[in-house]
Amino acid sequence: MLQSELLKIKEEILSVSGVNPLRCMQCGKCSGTCPNYDEMEYHPNQFVRMVETAELEPLLASTSLYKCLSCMACIERCPRQVEPARLVEAVRLVVERQRGPQHLEAEDIPSRLDGDMPQQAVVSAFRKYRK
Repeated sequence: MLQSELLKIKEEILSVSGVNPLRCMQCGKCSGTCPNYDEMEYHPNQFVRMVETAELEPLLASTSLYKCLSCMACIERCPRQVEPARLVEAVRLVVERQRGPQHLEAEDIPSRLDGDMPQQAVVSAFRKYRK
């Protein structure tokens, strides 16, 4: 991807999220509190840094976008109010907009349910794939 395209995507992410990644001091408290830390390829503080430096290609292709639980624990823990979860959601939104319209319909959900899946995961998945 061209650098100009990456900068345009970065501006869209920052506009959608309302987050200023320059406030981040990379302390890692957001990542330390993430309940899905072990499952994520890129952790919350890495998301912030990668958006700040416009290193977006790996993020746009990462499965970490969909492994974020949207629990907002990282927001609660951040001493500088950077709000990494909002950046993750903004990057996810950019990817979904590039993919096109609806990927998950309400009638598709029952076939995808697992007996051990918490309700929060179902609601989170619907939010992630329906934008």
